[in-house]
Amino acid sequence: MALTPEQQAEIEAARAEPRPTLRAVAPGMEAQLHIAHPILDHGLIRVVDYMGDDGAICQAARVSYGRGTKAVSDDRGLIRYLMRHWHSTPFEMCEVKFHVKLPIFVARQWIRHRTANVNEYSARYSVLDREFYIPAPEQLAAQSRTNNQGRGQLLEGAEAQRVLDILREDATRAYDHYEDMLTPDPEAGKQGLARELARMNLPANVYTQWYWKVDLHNLFHFLRLRADHHAQYEIRIYAEKMAEIVKDWVPLAYEAFADYRLGAASLSAQARAVLKRRLAGETVTEETSGMSKGEWREFVEEWG
Repeated sequence: MALTPEQQAEIEAARAEPRPTLRAVAPGMEAQLHIAHPILDHGLIRVVDYMGDDGAICQAARVSYGRGTKAVSDDRGLIRYLMRHWHSTPFEMCEVKFHVKLPIFVARQWIRHRTANVNEYSARYSVLDREFYIPAPEQLAAQSRTNNQGRGQLLEGAEAQRVLDILREDATRAYDHYEDMLTPDPEAGKQGLARELARMNLPANVYTQWYWKVDLHNLFHFLRLRADHHAQYEIRIYAEKMAEIVKDWVPLAYEAFADYRLGAASLSAQARAVLKRRLAGETVTEETSGMSKGEWREFVEEWG
C-alpha cells in the first residue's frame, strides 16, 4: 500500500487534532477515522468522514409518532423491524465517505452502484502512478465450467507462472510506453502527448483512487452483493473490510443487516412451493420441480 506524503500528512494532522462537536458520534467509527487499511497489493480503504449512528436511524423512524422509547433494547428491536420489513428511509439518515485506492477494472464494477457520490483521480490532469494489480498465485484460476462470470480450478506450476509473467510484463511495457508518450524531448522532435490521450494505452489493472460517499441503506445494498462469496475476489476483499468498518460504526444496524440480508436466502415462488411440498413429505426432483436446470442447481446448493 502506498500513500502519498501529502495524504499521510493529512491523516496525521487530522488524527492529531480531535475537535469537540455537538453532533452524534459513534465511538467505533471515531477509532476508524483516517486509518488506511491495506487491500490487495497496492490498494487501500479509509474513512474520511461520516454522519449519524444507530440512534440516528431510530430518531428518523420515530419522528412521525413522537419521542417513543429510548432504551437500547427498544432501539435494537426497532432497527430489526425496519430491516426485516424493508423500511429503508431511516437507514438513509446515516452517511459515510471513503477514500479508496483500487485497480481500474475493480472500479468499473464498483461504479455500477450508481447511488453514491464519486470523485475520481483524474488522469487528464495528473500522471497515474506505476502501480499495477498482480494477483497472488492462489487467486489465479481457470474459467468456471458452470458459471460464465466465475472462476474454476486453480492454475498451478508453470502455467500459473506464465500467466503472472505475462500480466507483469504487459503492464510494465504499457506503462513504459505511457511515460514515453508523455515525455517531451525537443531534441528528438517530441512534444509529448496530452495526458488525456496517453492514458488510453494503460491496462485495466493500473490503480486509480476516488472518494466515495454513500448513505447506509445503499451501502448495505453494495455489501449484500459485493461481500457475498459469489462476488469477484478483487472487489469482495474491499467489501469485507467495509463491512468490518460498518459493524464498528452502527453495530445494531449491522447485526440486523447480517441476519436479514447478508446471511439470509431469498426464495422464488417456485422454490417456496418446492419447500412446502418437501415439508409435506413429498420427494421433489428436478423434473417435477418446475425449475430450470440452473435454478434447481442453485436451490440444491442452498437447501440440499
